[in-house]
Amino acid sequence: MKFFEEIRIGDVTELGRYTFDADNNKAFARRFDPQRFHVDEEEAARSHFGALCASGWHTASVWMRLLADVYRQEAEAARARGAPIVARGPGLGFRELKWLKPVYAGDTIDYRVEVIETRVSNSRPESGLVSSLATGTNQNGERVISFISTIFVQRWPETP
Repeated sequence: MKFFEEIRIGDVTELGRYTFDADNNKAFARRFDPQRFHVDEEEAARSHFGALCASGWHTASVWMRLLADVYRQEAEAARARGAPIVARGPGLGFRELKWLKPVYAGDTIDYRVEVIETRVSNSRPESGLVSSLATGTNQNGERVISFISTIFVQRWPETP
């Protein structure tokens, strides 16, 4: 885990991949985004998508889960080495959220984040702000989701 001062613009973290399937897509959509092209295959076939597709919120939620898993793994590794666990968060939200292509059943999305901006926080001088471009890319190399996320990251502790 990196302290704020160790983070560089251009740093990339590969979060992992996820394969969407029709049952999962429909289950998520029935609960959180029950639009016809997410929950009914016949209706989806008649929609502008042409087939059942995952909710954009589903694609964003998978990104969040994979990011949380990476943070947990990094914390466990730091703990095992006896290294400090860097405090991250809270997040300040998303901006420029774009769902660029539909995600269909069977699509596998690779998620990543790339640091695009850093600055020391004015309101919390013990933290820095890190903005990252989050993306998901399908098996055909097509970007399906992108957004900018900003979070607080702990700065190196003061030494007496």
